[in-house]
Amino acid sequence: MGIQGFRPIAEIQFVGFIFEALDQIVVQAARMRYRSGGRYNAPIVFRTPFGGGVKAAELHTDALEGLIAQTPGIKLVVPSNPYDAKGLMISAIRDNDPVFFMEHLNLYHAFRDEVPEGDYTVELGKAKVVREGSDVTIIAYGMMVHTAIKAADELEKTGVKAEVIDLRTLVPLDIDTIIASVKKTNRAIVVQEAQKSAGIAAEVIAQINEKAILHLEAPVLRVAAPDTVYPFAQIEDTWLPTPARIIAAVQQVREF
Repeated sequence: MGIQGFRPIAEIQFVGFIFEALDQIVVQAARMRYRSGGRYNAPIVFRTPFGGGVKAAELHTDALEGLIAQTPGIKLVVPSNPYDAKGLMISAIRDNDPVFFMEHLNLYHAFRDEVPEGDYTVELGKAKVVREGSDVTIIAYGMMVHTAIKAADELEKTGVKAEVIDLRTLVPLDIDTIIASVKKTNRAIVVQEAQKSAGIAAEVIAQINEKAILHLEAPVLRVAAPDTVYPFAQIEDTWLPTPARIIAAVQQVREF
């Protein structure tokens, strides 16, 4: 349908079920424009829920964005609020490349927000500073943006002003917004819900090191889930990143 001029939206019920469809997503759709020399596009949006904190069954809550982020030719979007979700979805549908659109399960019912009824877009590949600060930069996406804001609220009570960046789009990554913040605060924390190794946080840190290492006064730290299989619902609250863990990381980079 995509190469015939339609703009289909395919929904995968949960991201943990993606493996049967990976060939069509990362081998076919993501490579279509390249392998056809630009003759064909595959403007498909792949929607899928993910994320913990809802006590769901096995394979329902895994965060598998790292699988998509390493695939050239497909964009990757993870909104953190209703306004961005609508604007990013419209942009994704209109984009001529395939877009993998991940929606956190916990955010479906976490809060409500005003969303315009009319047509509007949020630019793909553009992060947003959702909280201004001067002492440390906290970079997050999806549900972890709200976890980071809670940590920043607690830090402010102790006189620490944390800047919080919502990545919104993971591929392409808005490294310019990140670097501008790091140059201001000189310290950074990257928060992801996924397991620690080989994730989005590692890529963000690598790019900070490449472009702004001389502006850092401490190593950039990751706050992430441990490198284990996603746990059963009874213990997931001890597995997921928390505001307390973010605060501990901030204290560590401030005391370096």
